[in-house]
Amino acid sequence: MLTIETRSLDRLIPYVRNARTHSEDQVAQIAASIAEFGFTNPILIGADDVIIAGHGRLLAAKLLGLSEVPVIVLDHLSDAQRRALVIADNRIGENAGWDEAMLRAELAALREDEFDLDVLGFGDAELLRILDSIDGPASLGGEDADDSGSPPAGSSASEASATLAERFGIPPFTVFDARKGWWQERKRAWIDLGIRSELGRGAAPGGSPRPLDRARMAKASAAPGGSPLPAADYSKSKARGDGRGRPL
Repeated sequence: MLTIETRSLDRLIPYVRNARTHSEDQVAQIAASIAEFGFTNPILIGADDVIIAGHGRLLAAKLLGLSEVPVIVLDHLSDAQRRALVIADNRIGENAGWDEAMLRAELAALREDEFDLDVLGFGDAELLRILDSIDGPASLGGEDADDSGSPPAGSSASEASATLAERFGIPPFTVFDARKGWWQERKRAWIDLGIRSELGRGAAPGGSPRPLDRARMAKASAAPGGSPLPAADYSKSKARGDGRGRPL
């Protein structure tokens, strides 16, 4: 059975091959946690007082000016197990994740209780990002927002918040080089099909007008009433009239 004991800081020996590092900021976070909640996580040591897990907590205790700390002696481990636990104790915790919705809810509740969120271990930028997700999309979305605080896909709010690239496939102001890349490949495909792009969309393959376009052309050349206009003859050999059917 494991029991919690007390050791003076002077007796504890850091493991010389500990691969875990602790920055000054992180040690300060641990110290703030201990000051707020107490020393809730005892340092794990061997029978020889060498630390197995808790090097950061030892540094935080020194920062706080503590003279002794709670420890648990693990005298049942082999030498290989001790070395492995030094790594596993740090690494396994990193494999956990967050339920983002639950985290936002808890942070919101703690903030309403005016609790100091700085002692939770989040950096300023990360904490600000999470709080912005609470204050921003959730309040903007109103009743139409989903559990993540974002408006549902397809809604006007969702379209308004989407980027131009998301709404149009490519930004409508994008400029591409038509002299190379996929645009040239498409043009070569048009040429292979006999399409002459310079004639516009009304031209059929090969360049001749489409039947529909011929009908439009005939209609455009019709006289009032619908009958086609007679072809004009400006031949010099034709006699000129006086407008009453009599030659000049």
